[in-house]
Amino acid sequence: MSTITFDDFLKVDIRAGTIIRAEAYPEARIPAIKMWIDFGPDIGERKTSAQITAHHTPEGLIGKQVSAVVNFPPKQIGKFMSECLVLGYEDENGGIVLNTPDSNVPNGKKLM
Repeated sequence: MSTITFDDFLKVDIRAGTIIRAEAYPEARIPAIKMWIDFGPDIGERKTSAQITAHHTPEGLIGKQVSAVVNFPPKQIGKFMSECLVLGYEDENGGIVLNTPDSNVPNGKKLM
């Protein structure tokens, strides 16, 4: 594992946001879910797609608060433009579990 400086870490803008809409993404090569996330008034709503179907359903994601990187450039994922990157951990079988705050925080708050 390589090391980074604290200044490198500060370049990654990780914010809390609430999933306000989610739907299956059947056109994806690997099963995925499209999400629209509210990051508060300063950042607004961003959309993303993630391969999180092992532990999450679109219906179960509505209202869930997640952590995401909001300062990557947009990336085309098939026919869908992703505008942020939700964060998660891989379980022992390769499924992704979303990283969530253990208490709600205001949307748009930066990870410290």
